[in-house]
Amino acid sequence: MSWSRIMRLPPVRLLGSIQPQQLLVPSIAPVSVASRSVNQDEYRRPGQPKDDKKIKIDISKGVKGIKKQFSLMKTEFFDRWTGPEGKPLIEHMLEQNRVVWEFRGPESLEQWTVSSDREIGGQSEAYLKLGRNNNTCLLYGTMSSTPPRDGETRYSGYCTMRSKQELASLDRKKHFDWSSFNTLHLRVRGDGRPWMINIAADTYFSHQKDDMYCYFLYTRGGPYWQDVKIPFSKFFLAHRGRIQDDQHPLWLDKINTIGFTLGDKADGPFQLEIDFIAVCKDYAHTEEFAYEVYKRNPEV
Repeated sequence: MSWSRIMRLPPVRLLGSIQPQQLLVPSIAPVSVASRSVNQDEYRRPGQPKDDKKIKIDISKGVKGIKKQFSLMKTEFFDRWTGPEGKPLIEHMLEQNRVVWEFRGPESLEQWTVSSDREIGGQSEAYLKLGRNNNTCLLYGTMSSTPPRDGETRYSGYCTMRSKQELASLDRKKHFDWSSFNTLHLRVRGDGRPWMINIAADTYFSHQKDDMYCYFLYTRGGPYWQDVKIPFSKFFLAHRGRIQDDQHPLWLDKINTIGFTLGDKADGPFQLEIDFIAVCKDYAHTEEFAYEVYKRNPEV
């Protein structure tokens, strides 16, 4: 078939007239796409086993979850009519002390989570249990500052205990409102080690999710209990363990969690016993913020 005749054919007939053996296109094997470019897995540290998460469908858990959400919605609805946090308004305004966490049974330990550098390959261990007579909380374990042999981690050695995020109905974050108080009150008994108290508040931006307000807790050691009162004005802002230059006071109306961290690089056993964690109003303390605040656009 001549070239001029081929050009006058309609497109459908043109394709039908071409024989397979006349195509001058070389055979190309199908391109294989790497699975990593399609399915991006989460970062896994060297030596950490891969978690094969399987989806399990349980109708009974779904029914329990629905009942729980409806009960939370009912509690929130009726608490609104009673007053702030389910208390009468006059009681809320005159309240001077409030026990937020106390340990009086096994169910109180479910409000806390314990972690250590073992999660990144370290050798520290931390455990949580009830003390004597089931009236206190005992955090104990072994501290080890030996870094994991993964070729990446240079420093290690920490143990931490942190409260779980309180949730309202429909899995919304539930915040603690401590705006009526100005002091953190603890009753603890330690072994002489220094601890770091970390308070996390709700933030406006996602890049501030790792912001913590920190202050030191010095334990005396020995068999005697010590009552520690730390004003909220003493807490300083840190981001992932680094103290920030731009400091501002803690937002007491949106408190999420509180935690205790040990990282003094002193290898060996440790223990910290906690009776209760409370907040109080100290009228003798009038300081708003203990650290210098810089003005971005100072007045001339």
